[in-house]
Amino acid sequence: MSAISIGQALVLGVVEGVTEFLPVSSTGHLKITEGLMGISVDDKAVVGFSAVIQVGAIAAALVYFGKDIVRIVGAWFRGLRNREERYHHDYKFAWWVIYATIPIVVVGLAAKPLIEGPLASLWVVAGSLIVGSGVMWAADQMGRHKRGEDDTSLKDAMWVGCSQILALLFPGFSRSGATMSTALILDLERVAATRLSFFLGIPALTGAGIYELKDAIGSGAAIAPLAVGTVVSFVVAYASIAWLLKFVAKHSFNSFVIYRIIVGALLFGLLGMGIIS
Repeated sequence: MSAISIGQALVLGVVEGVTEFLPVSSTGHLKITEGLMGISVDDKAVVGFSAVIQVGAIAAALVYFGKDIVRIVGAWFRGLRNREERYHHDYKFAWWVIYATIPIVVVGLAAKPLIEGPLASLWVVAGSLIVGSGVMWAADQMGRHKRGEDDTSLKDAMWVGCSQILALLFPGFSRSGATMSTALILDLERVAATRLSFFLGIPALTGAGIYELKDAIGSGAAIAPLAVGTVVSFVVAYASIAWLLKFVAKHSFNSFVIYRIIVGALLFGLLGMGIIS
């Protein structure tokens, strides 16, 4: 019997699509939603389901940034064959994405029991939402927003890539929030920080979804709910990406900070009153 019904998968797909790339923590919102629906947040099938439907959101990013990705991958292949092409920024950027993905893969595999166990707690989510809000606010204030996407370096990619570990270990911190905050501290402008967050998230999240697929199915997550959740997250995430890039071009991250604090405080209250567990 599936741990998640098709109706629940539809709701979770919407939540995943809306929150995956916004700096509000998709994992945190999924766990909160699961808790409100009475779904066990540390059930292996549920953890696997959450990772798999992320692939729908990542697919949306692949489609949205398709031209950029084709350009970067093409430059990488040309550089492998032609030494002169290796001075091109796109060739180097492709390698930076690969290098920056390695730390989160290593930590993700090494800390899997903790991530799926004690760290999956809603108490951790609530605390991480609030702490992450402080980090995001400070980063937005500290950053000088003067560097564009073409100004990024290997050091930038590595710092931003490693910051994904915070969200991996502390669900609620937000992968997007961690990567965007780090990029802002490195003085990238908001749009450049957001796009870098997208590009660095694609390999890690896709790999996580594929890796968790066998566990999700083997632990009781039926194919139909997985398919529904993934398709819905794709459609909603595509719209979310388009909105976010327009929003950050003209606004600070303060509205996300306020929202995260409110959600974190409400979650603490719900847990304290025993409404969700």
